[in-house]
Amino acid sequence: MSDTPHPIDIHVGTRVRARRRLLGITQEKLGEALGLTFQQVQKYERGSNRISASRLFELSRILAVPVTYFYEGAEALDGEANAVLPEAAAAPFEAEQLSSRETHDLLRFYYGLPDPQVRRRFLDLLKSVAPAPAEEIDVQEQRKAAA
Repeated sequence: MSDTPHPIDIHVGTRVRARRRLLGITQEKLGEALGLTFQQVQKYERGSNRISASRLFELSRILAVPVTYFYEGAEALDGEANAVLPEAAAAPFEAEQLSSRETHDLLRFYYGLPDPQVRRRFLDLLKSVAPAPAEEIDVQEQRKAAA
């Protein structure tokens, strides 16, 4: 593993520093608000220390920006930061599906079934009528070829 900071860590740190300076906050003052030393804030801003998700959330509250602010412009970075697994590219995340009333009803009714065996049979039924993910099809084809 390399001792150089990851480009995303550098980018996020740069955004922290830019917002802090825009607000006229010193590293010492930001450190106090976070319960850290100014040296730790320096390391965050250089990207030499990674900022955890909870700390980034704290920073967003202290600096009055959404968490997404720290990642703005990061799409332009090259390298593995932009690597996408083929499975993820084939199944884009759709927040609307997860937050829809239909999804909530489905989960509520599913977990409302008192018998775990009935839930399992219902899940098996859903799997039998839904299209199989590509990886399952590959495994099935390999099994057929081996037989």
